[in-house]
Amino acid sequence: MYDDRLIVGYDSSDDASVYLAREDLAIVQTVDFFPPIVDDPYEFGLIAAANSISDIYAMGAKPITALNLIMVPSCLPLDVVREILRGGADKAFEAGLIIAGGHSIEDEEPKFGMSVMGLAHPDDLWHNDTPRIGDVLLLTKPLGTGCLTTAMKVELVAKETEELVIATMARLNKNGFEAARFIDVSAATDVTGFGLLGHAAEMAGQEKRCTILLDSKKLPFLPEAVDQAAGGILPAGAYKNRSFVGEKVKFDDSVPLEITDLMFDPQTSGGLLLAMPEADVSEYLAEMEKRGETASVIGEVTEFRTHPLEVS
Repeated sequence: MYDDRLIVGYDSSDDASVYLAREDLAIVQTVDFFPPIVDDPYEFGLIAAANSISDIYAMGAKPITALNLIMVPSCLPLDVVREILRGGADKAFEAGLIIAGGHSIEDEEPKFGMSVMGLAHPDDLWHNDTPRIGDVLLLTKPLGTGCLTTAMKVELVAKETEELVIATMARLNKNGFEAARFIDVSAATDVTGFGLLGHAAEMAGQEKRCTILLDSKKLPFLPEAVDQAAGGILPAGAYKNRSFVGEKVKFDDSVPLEITDLMFDPQTSGGLLLAMPEADVSEYLAEMEKRGETASVIGEVTEFRTHPLEVS
């Protein structure tokens, strides 16, 4: 069935679907869930909810309502289930959205996430494949969560690093979104399971319209991430991402292998990747600083060269 009011659907690589309810109102919908990546059920709920809500921010919309999606084995104690849901509820409250219901089923492995609905004016929507030539690229969270959560499973990470990794994944992209509301953002996405390079490849698009240049020396990494990657501690998803998008990337010979690995590292509840004019960068960074957050300038958009992505 075709409906021209569905202005972003499954035929797009965007972060959520968009339905035009009125000329001045777009409904943005997304869904995401996954199994636990940390041991504490409350922290798992925080992270899963932040990850689910992130796609709404990445589309330039305000999250409004959410439906819980939870799958649990019958042997899982009810107090554990309550803690997962409490984490999700607390993160939803922080985002200012309403949990309007949900659905639960029995499954062999616990999983949790949300279906989230947001609203935006159609003119304010962000898309992930519309960067302008000459725009600067910024990233609002450090990389390395996939690598480090893998290391955390075998207790290879310092306690303070583990706490920072969890806090980073649980942090909403709300400030990154709100700080850019009056900035001329040409394209946006959040960096999640496809890694930085997978999502940057989506931003570059399919038509050889531009090349995204990334400076590996400007990339922000969580503590211990580079050392763990150098030691071969990587999730299977990093190798899958390299296989999927590796041919689209041209690496300078000077970029170390562990840095390239971390650029393919699948992120959980990663930061926003934003394209904006260089003239707006100082204003955005200043606004982020007022909100107690940081962002890193990591590259630029140029006319198409030999590959959609180039890393120096």
